[in-house]
Amino acid sequence: MTTSRVQQPLPEEAVTELREEIRGDAILPGEERYDEARAVWNAMIDRSPAIVVRALGAADVMTAVDFARTHGLEIAIKGGGHNVAGNAVCDHGLVLDLSRMKSVHVDPHRRTARVEPGAVLHDLDREAQAHGLVTPAGFVSTTGVAGLTLGGGIGYLSRTFGLTVDNLRSADLVTADGAFVRAGEDEHPDLFWALRGGGGNFGVVTSFEFELHDLDPTVLAGPVVWSFEDAPAVLREVSAAVRDVPDEVSCLPVIRHAPPAPFLPEEVHGEMVLVIAMIYAGDPADGESALAALRDVGEPIADAVKPMPYVDFQSMFDAASGPGARNYWKSHYLAELDGEGIAVLCEHAARMTSSESAIGMLSLGGAVAREPDESTAYPHRDAAWVLNIQSRWRETENEERHVDWTRALFDAMVPFSTGGVYVNFISGDEGDERVRAAYGDRTYDRLAEVKAQWDPENVFHLNQNVTPGAGG
Repeated sequence: MTTSRVQQPLPEEAVTELREEIRGDAILPGEERYDEARAVWNAMIDRSPAIVVRALGAADVMTAVDFARTHGLEIAIKGGGHNVAGNAVCDHGLVLDLSRMKSVHVDPHRRTARVEPGAVLHDLDREAQAHGLVTPAGFVSTTGVAGLTLGGGIGYLSRTFGLTVDNLRSADLVTADGAFVRAGEDEHPDLFWALRGGGGNFGVVTSFEFELHDLDPTVLAGPVVWSFEDAPAVLREVSAAVRDVPDEVSCLPVIRHAPPAPFLPEEVHGEMVLVIAMIYAGDPADGESALAALRDVGEPIADAVKPMPYVDFQSMFDAASGPGARNYWKSHYLAELDGEGIAVLCEHAARMTSSESAIGMLSLGGAVAREPDESTAYPHRDAAWVLNIQSRWRETENEERHVDWTRALFDAMVPFSTGGVYVNFISGDEGDERVRAAYGDRTYDRLAEVKAQWDPENVFHLNQNVTPGAGG
């Protein structure tokens, strides 16, 4: 596919014809909604597409893909727009904005949910929880369902119900040649395998079908907070305790500056702390004893764990991850979270360059580890923790110091890493070698074979790209 690298106005008659054919909108530079349409979550990303197509259905997507190919335009796919790498928008190409396609249909009898690609986690959670059902998906409710799923999908409920892709039953998508196909275990199984972790390399997904599980809308969950000075000892104890807790228990330790939360003493606001968000995904009465191993460690500053709606817990930290800030991430998988690695984390945390930055560590294992490696394109089922180093700041000057801090901590944690990385946590400048690390050689090579079959010209390359046929 030949792609345009020079900003040139699109032929007026072609744009007019496109607008007449689609149900959604086509927005050009200089038009009223253009800046809104090209904005994404990470404020570091400032790109100017030649056209933004806001699709309202699969037919619009098919038309937009054909239009891009006809006019030699790169295609960027925008679902929730939440990805740190900013691949949802491009310069001089076509942004296919799916954010208006956000319906969620729950079938409580079949225990499934059909979800469009513009939906965010809150949309899915709210509809499913109305029936006492849930599918595991992330830990920030403004995250897009599509991007999260295509990268694997880890979250608070993964130890209990597996990854998001472990619960994907089928997907509808538009391929590089503009065709509409459905992929599932019994229909294009190789493509279905690749979609479960292989990112946006294979087409534009227009609908996801998920399996749902029972989860009462009220769960025992919330944050427990310790002083930063206690963080090394607490993390060592919590890391040891997580090995023996039931699968219904999950925790996310985060080292960060304390927010002005009402459950925290005012004198702690703005100070460095260790926050551990935890949940028991079952009967809250059973959760008291199950979470005790994590809560009864040291002397917390605050303990806000209580029975609460799952949808409230899932959105509890949305404000700390909202749009408008500049973000740069680096990530590792860890086989263990042990004393020496914890010491390195805390040493670098003490030099954190922004009050909005954070070091997060999500516990894995449980149902994630029990699924066979080859069942999906997500290959890191033996990892015990995923580490995400999140730099976040507002000012546009001196941003190198924030990036440098992130990279320095990443480098220092290499000896404790498995060598892999969660594809959804890769920033935009990490290169092909890091993409291969996200999959490992065997999975990457199989993905490359599927890519060669479904997108041999690499039309969908604005992602963590798998090159067609690169595996030989």
